[in-house]
Amino acid sequence: MLLFSTKDNPVPEGAVCGGFHAPDGVLLRFARWRPAGACRGTVCVFPGRTEKIEKYFETVEDLRRRGFAVAVLDWRGQGGSQRLLKNPMKGHVRDFADYQLDLQSFVREVVMPDCPPPYFGLAHSMGAAILLDAAREGHRWFDRMFLVAPMLDLSLLKHDVAARRTARALSGIGLSDFYVPRGKRIRTSEIHFDGNRLTSDPKRFARNLTITMEHPQLDVGPPTIGWIKAAFDLMDRLTDPATAQVIRQPLLMVAGGADAIVSTPAIEHLGSRLIAGAHLVIPGARHEILQERDLFREPLLAAFDAFIPGSAVR
Repeated sequence: MLLFSTKDNPVPEGAVCGGFHAPDGVLLRFARWRPAGACRGTVCVFPGRTEKIEKYFETVEDLRRRGFAVAVLDWRGQGGSQRLLKNPMKGHVRDFADYQLDLQSFVREVVMPDCPPPYFGLAHSMGAAILLDAAREGHRWFDRMFLVAPMLDLSLLKHDVAARRTARALSGIGLSDFYVPRGKRIRTSEIHFDGNRLTSDPKRFARNLTITMEHPQLDVGPPTIGWIKAAFDLMDRLTDPATAQVIRQPLLMVAGGADAIVSTPAIEHLGSRLIAGAHLVIPGARHEILQERDLFREPLLAAFDAFIPGSAVR
C-alpha cells in the first residue's frame, strides 16, 4: 500500500505505510511515523467520514514537532482501505460496530507492536464518535483522547426525526446499499470554496480538493441509507443520558462555534456531564478545525498541548 503526494501536500519523511486485515477480512490501510528527536509517546489519528490519511499530513508534522510518533488509520470503505460495495464511491457500513473492529485491530496489529507508549487518541467527527463509543463500552485503548467536533448529532438536517424514521424504514426493506435521497456524487469540478461548510481557509480547502482531483481513488461520495441508519443508531447511544455516567476515559472534546455539520450544543451537553471529560468551543470555527485558518487552528493545538502530557510545545 502507498501514500500519495501532491505539490502542496508532500508525504512526511520517514513514513511507513502498510495494510492489515480486520477480523472479518476487510483490508485496512495505515501509516506511521517517528519524530525526529526523542519520542514522548504515540498519537493515533482517526479521520472523519470521507477523509483519508493524506488529508492529515500537516497534522502529522505538527505532532512530530511536538515529539510524538504518529499512527493514522483509514477506516473501512474510505481512503486507501477496502471498499465495501461494488460501487467504490458509496460511503457505506453495515453497523458502526464494524468500525470498532477496525479500531481494535489497528491498536493490536499496528500500534502496540510498533509504536512507543504512552498512547493518545486524536479523532475528528465520525472518528471521534467511534472513539467515544469504544469508551462507552469500557475500552481504554488510550491514556487520553482529544476529540475534534465529535459526531453526536447532525446540524445539517432540517427534519431530524423524520430522517431517522425514513432511514430505518428504508433499511428495513432492503435498501441499505442505496444512496441517501439526493445523495448523488458531486463532480470535483462542481466543488467550490464559496459556500462550503467545512473550513474558512481557502488554501487548506484547495489543498484538500487537489488531493481528491489528483488521486480520485482515495475519494468517497455520499453515504448510503445503511450508513446513515447506522450513524443514527450510534448517535442515539452517545446522547443517551446514561452514556455520560459510564465513560471513565479522560478526554477533551473541542467544538466549532460555527459548525454547520455536527451539533455543537450536543457536544456541550455531553461535555458538561462527563465524569472524566471536558469540552471547549472555539468561536467562529467551522467543522474541520484542523483544516481551518490559523486563527482557529492555533487555539485547537494550544488545547491539545495543555491536555496531552509530554507535548514538547507545552
